[in-house]
Amino acid sequence: MAQLDIEELARRYGDFYAVRDVSLQVADGEFLVLLGPSGCGKTTTLRMVAGFVEPSAGRVRLAGREVTLLPPWKRNTGMVFQSYALFPHLTVAQNVAFGLEMRKLARAEIGKRVAEALALVRLSGFDGRLPRQLSGGQQQRVALARALAIRPDVLLLDEPLSNLDAKLRQEVRVEIRELQQKLGLTTVMVTHDQEEALTMADRLVVMSEGSVRQIGTQRDLYERPADRFVADFVGRSSFLEGVVEAPGRFRTDGGLSLACAGGAPGRGALAVRPERVGIAATPWSGLDNSLQGTVEFVSYLGALIDIHVRLSPRDRLIVHVANREDGFTPEVGQPVHVGWPAGAGRVFNE
Repeated sequence: MAQLDIEELARRYGDFYAVRDVSLQVADGEFLVLLGPSGCGKTTTLRMVAGFVEPSAGRVRLAGREVTLLPPWKRNTGMVFQSYALFPHLTVAQNVAFGLEMRKLARAEIGKRVAEALALVRLSGFDGRLPRQLSGGQQQRVALARALAIRPDVLLLDEPLSNLDAKLRQEVRVEIRELQQKLGLTTVMVTHDQEEALTMADRLVVMSEGSVRQIGTQRDLYERPADRFVADFVGRSSFLEGVVEAPGRFRTDGGLSLACAGGAPGRGALAVRPERVGIAATPWSGLDNSLQGTVEFVSYLGALIDIHVRLSPRDRLIVHVANREDGFTPEVGQPVHVGWPAGAGRVFNE
C-alpha cells in the first residue's frame, strides 16, 4: 500500500498527444477510476504508471520513490489486463506464482503466497486447473490473484470486467471493491463504463482527448459537472440548444422560453437530467417550467421507463419514471405535460 503521485504526465507520438499534462494524486488505500471514451488516454496513462509505456514528459512516484523510468518488474505494481493475459499452458497455481518466481522468492514462500491469493479470490482448490477449464469470471479472478500475490504497492486494473456478461460484471465488481477495501489497496482502474465507475470508485477522473476534464466524487461529477462533456458522459442529460436571454431565462432554438439557474448571456445548452423531470397527463402547477409535448419513444428498462418527449420541432426531452403499478406510463403519440424546477437545469455556455 502506498500513495501514487502523477505529475504532468504526457505521451506523444509524433505531433499527436495520447496523454497531455495529466497530474493526479492517489491516496494510500484509495480506489481511483479513470473514466472516458475509447481513445481518451486512460489506458495509456495506466500503462505509463505500470512501466509498459515510457512517458514523453512528467514523473511517476510510488510511495515517494521515483519510478518514472524503471521497467515494470522493478516497480511493485500489480496489473490486471483486459484480456487477463493468463498463460494457457500453466495451471492456476503456476500462473499465480509467475510473478513471485520472477522475483526469485523461496519455493516455500511462493507456495504460501499462492495459497493466500487464491483464498482471497475464492479459488482455493482450483490450483491444478488450466485456464481453459475455467469460466470467464474464474479466469478474471486468477488474474487478480496473480496481481495480489506479489503484495503490490498499487493495483492497476485495465478494463478488468469487459469480457464478462452483464450479470457477472455486477457480481465481480462488488467482489473487487470489497476485496480492495478489505486489503486497503491503493487501486487505479480504467473503464469506459460509467455505472461500473460510479459503483466502485472513491473518486473519478473523467478524461477526454488525452486530458483530464474533471476529478471528484460521484456526487461532484453528477451534480456539478464542470462542462458539457462531463454532463453528457456521466449519467444522461437532455441538451436543449439555445440562448441565455437574461439572468434566469433561456430560450431554445425551438422557441421555448425556460426558467434556468446560472449561465452567462449568449449561446449555450440547457442540460436537464431525466430523473429531475416530471411527466403527467395534465399541466404542472408549482414548477418553474411546465410544457406540453408528445411522446415519441418509450423504452422499458425494468426498474425505470425511458420516455422521449417532443416539445418542439427542435427540442426533445428524456424523462425517467419509476416502474410502479400506480405510475403514469404514456404511450407513443400521446400528448403529455412535463415540468421541472429552474434549479434542475444547468446551462453550459459555448
